[in-house]
Amino acid sequence: MTEISKQEIGAVFENYPRDRRYALAVMQDIQRKYNYVPKEALEGLSEYFNCTLSGLYSIATFYKALSLTPKGKHIIKVCDGTACHVRGSVSLISGISRALGIGPGQTTEDGEFSLELVNCVGACALAPVMLVDEKYYGKVTPDTLKDIFDTIRGAQT
Repeated sequence: MTEISKQEIGAVFENYPRDRRYALAVMQDIQRKYNYVPKEALEGLSEYFNCTLSGLYSIATFYKALSLTPKGKHIIKVCDGTACHVRGSVSLISGISRALGIGPGQTTEDGEFSLELVNCVGACALAPVMLVDEKYYGKVTPDTLKDIFDTIRGAQT
């Protein structure tokens, strides 16, 4: 996990005027940096915008794209839209759960992977589809998962 630096968080704030209407944009930038919005960021944002912490929490919890809990280094998004569902996304989700030991909404103990279900990624012709770190993998089967995860792990070394 990336260590939370008040200085780095403050540098993100400085990219925006001190106007609360930019709170969502700042949170999205923080999310991109840390894979979640840390409590320290919300506290600093509350001071920066001179607004209540509860107001910022309401924004952060309203948008599904934002997370208040740490995510893995690699975020797996499995499409469970109609086309993917019909073509085997349930088997794919089960295969990921077996391979990594996590279910939807969970992160592996080593902090490497998080699993999320999404409604549609707009790649129905490639169903079932999953994204890992925004890279598309189409026509994925439980049998191809090991190679995909090994490749991702190998790319880190």
